Amino acid sequence: MNILLINGPNLNLLGMREPEIYGNKTLNDIEKDLTKVAQEKNVNLECFQSNHEGEIVDKIQDSVKSIQGILINAGALTHTSISLRDALIGSKIPFVELHISNIFSREEFRKESFLTDKAIGIISGFGFTSYFLALEGIIEFLN
Repeated sequence: MNILLINGPNLNLLGMREPEIYGNKTLNDIEKDLTKVAQEKNVNLECFQSNHEGEIVDKIQDSVKSIQGILINAGALTHTSISLRDALIGSKIPFVELHISNIFSREEFRKESFLTDKAIGIISGFGFTSYFLALEGIIEFLN
């Protein structure tokens, strides 16, 4: 089973950016730990991060024939990107939307997601554990 983890804009700043909200682990730390868990479950996890919407859209489109599931923390694109939504819908790859913080307890504009209604599930507010919960969810769904 091949799963793609996508992290959107500014998630490369984890560990430095607003640690009171996002914690002190880096994206590299999360990817290493998540890859280890995936390997233990006989899952190949590919990790991708970009600050550029078009690169993320391209990655989704390029994954249609090789990826069975997507975990996505789209960052701010969650609340703004119709092209990301369309790429996910068009790919027909099941995906789990995930967030480190509870987006529903933050600013009003963060409560709206262009992805939630098309995701198989959403994990929000469990800190870095959100990634591990999302991985468990997509594996269970695909099995």
